[in-house]
Amino acid sequence: MTFRNDADISGHSASTGGGGRGGMIAGGGIGSLVLVGIFLLLGGNPADIGSILGSPQQQEQQPAQQLEGCNTGADANNRAECRVAATQLSVDRIWSKVLPEQAGIEYRAPEHVVVFKDTTLSGCGMASAKTGPFYCPGDQKAYFDVSFFDMLEKFGGKNAPLAQEYIVAHEYGHHIQNLEGTLGLSNYNDPGQDSNAVKIELQADCYAGIWAHHADDGADALIEPITDQQVQDAMNTARAVGDDNIQKRSGGEVRPDLWTHGSSEQRMNAFLTGYREGTMKSCDTLGKKQYR
Repeated sequence: MTFRNDADISGHSASTGGGGRGGMIAGGGIGSLVLVGIFLLLGGNPADIGSILGSPQQQEQQPAQQLEGCNTGADANNRAECRVAATQLSVDRIWSKVLPEQAGIEYRAPEHVVVFKDTTLSGCGMASAKTGPFYCPGDQKAYFDVSFFDMLEKFGGKNAPLAQEYIVAHEYGHHIQNLEGTLGLSNYNDPGQDSNAVKIELQADCYAGIWAHHADDGADALIEPITDQQVQDAMNTARAVGDDNIQKRSGGEVRPDLWTHGSSEQRMNAFLTGYREGTMKSCDTLGKKQYR
């Protein structure tokens, strides 16, 4: 467990979304998942992946509604969708303090975190479970199909609670970048180990670490004290979704010129830096030098 069983998470803003089966047409099975993983895993834009997955089939979308049955920390410890909701609430609380204190920027929470099944229509276009988790700056929402968490072990990661929470916190990192006005610097069509895309993704990893640094502080913290093993689980997941690891596991050679998210070592170290330091200054991959 990572959430306190008696923690009140009823104030979360997570909603359900999407509907219908079929979704986006993809060829190649697991090969398509690997391609999407390289581009979208932990932060890409579904509006840019048409060339990979093809066109979405038309279908009726179910209206969004509040995610039900997620009221306590015990619910979050027992159900992945409630863990997403509880993490959203925890991340909101942390950034509402950290962002104004360290960057002088007022924090505005995303309208919703959308937990969907099979497919959903976002402000960035149609997405499916194959898309992976993502943040859409168009509607300022983060989207999660929790079945994606089961894929972590296929990349060599750990499908453990803090590893899942790291993914949610990473997507929130992109929301923070959107509030900072830097998210638009990322260009996934201009990849490479020194690209802005990599810098943006590594900063989001570091921002996830900032959340973990503060998440168990204070008597009103939703998170139980984080253990060394839980940190290791999150680090292993960050390592697993490095571009070099995914390239190796897809049977190809390591091509730094095609990286969009950073190497395994870079991603692991970025999260660990944020976790150890707890400051935006330590996450300044873009060299802004404007943090307090």
